[in-house]
Amino acid sequence: MLDFAIFAVTFVIILVGAVLYLYPSSRRASGIPGFNPTDEKDGNLQDIVNRGSLHEFLVSLHQEFGSVASFWFGGRPVVSLGSVHQLRQHINPNHTTDSFETMLKSLLGYQSGMGGGASETVIRKKVYEGAINSTLKNNFPHLLKVVEELVGKWKSFPEDQHIPLCAHLLGLSMKTVTQLALGERFKDDADVISFRKNHDAIWSEIGKGYLDGSMEKSSSRKGHYETALSEMESVLLSVSKERKTQRKQTVFVDALHQSSLTERQIMEDCMVFTLAGCVITANLCIWALHFLSTSEEVQDKLYKELEEVLGSDPVTLDKIPQLRYCQQVLNETVRTAKLTPVAARLQEVEGKVDQHVIPKETLVIYALGVVLQDSDTWSTPYRFDPDRFEEDSAKKSFCLLGFSGNQTCPELRFAYTVATVLLSTLVRRLKLHQLEGQVMEVRSELVSTPKDETWITVSRRS
Repeated sequence: MLDFAIFAVTFVIILVGAVLYLYPSSRRASGIPGFNPTDEKDGNLQDIVNRGSLHEFLVSLHQEFGSVASFWFGGRPVVSLGSVHQLRQHINPNHTTDSFETMLKSLLGYQSGMGGGASETVIRKKVYEGAINSTLKNNFPHLLKVVEELVGKWKSFPEDQHIPLCAHLLGLSMKTVTQLALGERFKDDADVISFRKNHDAIWSEIGKGYLDGSMEKSSSRKGHYETALSEMESVLLSVSKERKTQRKQTVFVDALHQSSLTERQIMEDCMVFTLAGCVITANLCIWALHFLSTSEEVQDKLYKELEEVLGSDPVTLDKIPQLRYCQQVLNETVRTAKLTPVAARLQEVEGKVDQHVIPKETLVIYALGVVLQDSDTWSTPYRFDPDRFEEDSAKKSFCLLGFSGNQTCPELRFAYTVATVLLSTLVRRLKLHQLEGQVMEVRSELVSTPKDETWITVSRRS
């Protein structure tokens, strides 16, 4: 279980499990430099666990062996790419599925497609993305209302009150995702809090318990996880059944009902969206406000754009594309925080990167956390500088990594919309201030999160 888990937690696509069993092991990594296996059975698995995360392991791997490197997963070699130049050469990944979504479905035991092959997988992906897009369009006024409530609460605080970003923004994200995905069932905070208990139990084990194998060693933790998963599935199935009788069809689950998906598939897609959508949205907002609190200059520049584009009016979906600097702020937030530090693809046919041949059916890791802070691609890579995205080269590199353009995961697109509404509402009313002496440490798991609660203070704009 442990050798499967480390990759399940870092975007391994569903075919990888089959590859490990159906194709004979190779003791050669096609001449690609890298770590030798430290264990005959597990390869470098214990090295990854000792580093604390796959991202930290990949940082050390590429520091020692360069931008194309290999390591061992069980008895098979894995290739990791750690620079934009090498990723640009890797032109044959599987683009029919979203690695984040597929990883979650694989871990939860769900199917990615509709049971009929690659074409059905593409259809289901389009249904899923279309449902998210229509949900945002139909419920944008409600999203504005939820954000307004939070900003109004912050505005009422004394200027010296410490505001816990993680607690407040996870709450905002949970309320937004549940209400836009599942409808009126979650209009009361008590229902959202109850849903969050199971959500947190599932995500905490996905983020850690599978990584270090500790959940498998604890029958009580495993039982707690399985109970939470079962209860959450039951709630989602119940909501789906209730929504079928609603005359007003506006939320995510309603859009799925208009497709040919089965009730089970609808439940699975609701599970993925509520899990991934909530965590990605929350952490994008947390990191964005944290970085803004460190730079009055960036806040003022963003405020100026918001005033020029929106005036005193609330933001609309039509206006969001005009908020170019806001987009740069969010892009730089994703880059600096390494929001999703690892992706994985299966090599469909034999490929080549530099002089290295990558055999068919090889697992190829995209070390995104390494690439996002590579000094060859980004000047002063550890500095938060939204202005870097004025350059076409930065935009192209970001798109190549899958953080913008057609390959962006739908949960991240959703998160960008929520974060834009938050910033456009908050920055026009309040200034954000960093607490002196606060050190922000990162936990790089499936999604990069702060290790501890993060605090800011706010003051009213004059």
